[in-house]
Amino acid sequence: MPEGPSPLSTHMLRIPSRTAVRNSPIEAQRVVLTPIDPADGPELWEAIEASRWHLEQWLPWVPFNNTEDASQRYADACAADWDAGRAARFGIRSRQDRRLMGVVGLDACVHMHLSCELGYWLRRDVTGRGLMTEAAKACVHFALERMCAHRVRCAAATDNYQSLRVIGRLGFRFEGIARQAEYVGSRWVDHAIFAKLRTDP
Repeated sequence: MPEGPSPLSTHMLRIPSRTAVRNSPIEAQRVVLTPIDPADGPELWEAIEASRWHLEQWLPWVPFNNTEDASQRYADACAADWDAGRAARFGIRSRQDRRLMGVVGLDACVHMHLSCELGYWLRRDVTGRGLMTEAAKACVHFALERMCAHRVRCAAATDNYQSLRVIGRLGFRFEGIARQAEYVGSRWVDHAIFAKLRTDP
């Protein structure tokens, strides 16, 4: 008589293939989320270059993404990380014209604990329209429902009020302050830590 799958084999994040998600992208009212692939490198570079001064206030990796090759390496790494089950990162595209507007993703995937971490950025010229809230909400739904995550963590600098407003709209619960969590733009920033559990109302 077959024993069936072991408890450990079923207690894992379930990350659909990039091909499956690209063929059936995640659609919201104004945005479409598609897995980042190597072909997205040039568009990522253009989006980062167009918003560099805006992004580097909060994101420590921006100064290091300073060539087209660096953006291409990032796109390649995103595909490799997805295929290896380490992360699931999406390009945020306009539903109207498919323009790449930013990235939202689930990093630090820990299969044993059914957990991951939400991260995101948006190019400067499309901020303030609620697009990131829409994209992040769709991404969190993907994590909890399709990946079967139990916990999604999110953090933002305590003075990054735009990001904190996004997190607030997603129904995450505040868990505490991580002091001097990152060195960004020649300064230490404290992080407000939030999380959403699958069992939360």
